[in-house]
Amino acid sequence: MTYRVEPITREQHLAYIASRPSASHMQVPSWGGVKPDWRAESLGWFDAQGRLVGAGLVLYRPVPRLKRYLAYLPEGPVIDWSAPDLEEWLSPLLAHLKAQGAFSVKMGPPVVVRRWDADAVKAAIADPAARRLRDVEATAYEPRAFDIADRLRRLGWQQAEAEGEDGFAAGQPRYCFQVPLAGRSLDEVHRSLNQQWRRNIKKAEKAGVKVVRGGFDDLPAFYTLYVETAERDRFIPRPLAYFQRMWQALAAEDPDRMRLYLAHHDGEVLSAATMLIVGEHVWYSYGASTSRKREVQPNNAIQWRMLSDAHRLGASVYDLRGITDTLEDSDHLLGLLRFKVGTGGQAVEYLGEWDYPLNRVLHKALDFYMAHR
Repeated sequence: MTYRVEPITREQHLAYIASRPSASHMQVPSWGGVKPDWRAESLGWFDAQGRLVGAGLVLYRPVPRLKRYLAYLPEGPVIDWSAPDLEEWLSPLLAHLKAQGAFSVKMGPPVVVRRWDADAVKAAIADPAARRLRDVEATAYEPRAFDIADRLRRLGWQQAEAEGEDGFAAGQPRYCFQVPLAGRSLDEVHRSLNQQWRRNIKKAEKAGVKVVRGGFDDLPAFYTLYVETAERDRFIPRPLAYFQRMWQALAAEDPDRMRLYLAHHDGEVLSAATMLIVGEHVWYSYGASTSRKREVQPNNAIQWRMLSDAHRLGASVYDLRGITDTLEDSDHLLGLLRFKVGTGGQAVEYLGEWDYPLNRVLHKALDFYMAHR
C-alpha cells in the first residue's frame, strides 16, 4: 500500500492520538510549544482511501546561517511499526522532510525490544560479573523488534546510540523502568513493592507526610528542590521558565495532561514531582527532593500517591522513565535504578533512536559537533 504524508491540523492530530491506547507525551501537538527553539509540525499518514492511519510530531531545529534543519520525531512517529511494508510508511516521510529543508532525520520508534522483571534486575545488580543490563538474560523478548531493526538498517537508517553509553542517550532514554497496571488491583500493585518500599510508605504515613496536588503557582517550590537535586546528582538543571512553559502548553491542550505533586511535612515541601498523562500511559516525568528529613521518606510517599492515581485513572502502565544500563557500584546512577526496582516493575529496552542522513556532509558535520560540544 502507498501512503501519503502531509501536514494535519492540531485537531486531526489530537483525534488520532485519542484513538490509540497510548502515545508518547512527546508526540502530542502541545509538545511543540514546550520547545520554542524548534519549529513544530504535525504530520499525518493517509491510506489510499484517504483515511488518517498514522501521525507524528516533527520538531525542526535550524542550523545557524543555513536554511537547513535537523528533523526530530521524539519517541515517534505513531504508525504501525509491525507493518510488513515499513518502507512505504517511512519513504514518504523522508520525502516530505527533505522538501522542508531537513538534512538529517532522527526518530525514536516506540518499539520494545526486551524486558527484565524486578527479580532479574535485582539479581543482575547483585552479580559482580554483570556489568551492563544489556548483557543480562532478559525475562521476555519481542522478536518483531529485531526484524524492525534489520529492516531499518536495510533502508539506510543508522542506530544513533553508541556502544558504551550508560543507557541515557543524547536524546530520549533507551532503557526505562515501568510498572504494569493493566488487569491488576491496587492491592496487587502494593504487594509487588519490595519490603523496604512498603516499610517506607508506612513510615511516611506515621510521620505525617502529606502528598497534595499542586498547580502552576507551585512550580517555584518544585524548582527550588529541583535545583538542589541537580547539584546533588550532578546534572545541569533546566530553567524554571521551561517548566512553566511546559505546564501552560500542555494544560492548554488538556487540563489534566500534566500534574504536579508535592510532599509536605510540618509545613515544609520535602519532595515534588511532575506527572504526564496520554491515554493509558502515565509518566513520572521530573522529580525533585531535599536532603533534609529523608528519614520521613517523602520520595516513597509521593511515588505511591502518583502510582495510585495512575491506577485510578485506568492507566495500563506507570512509567518511571530512564534508567542506567550500567550495573557497576561506581556508577552514581545505580542508586536511582535500585529505587525504581523497588516498585516491583520491569526494566524495558526500546529500539533506541535512529538517524537518516538526507545530506551526508551536513549530517557528518552535525555528528562531529555533537561529539565535541
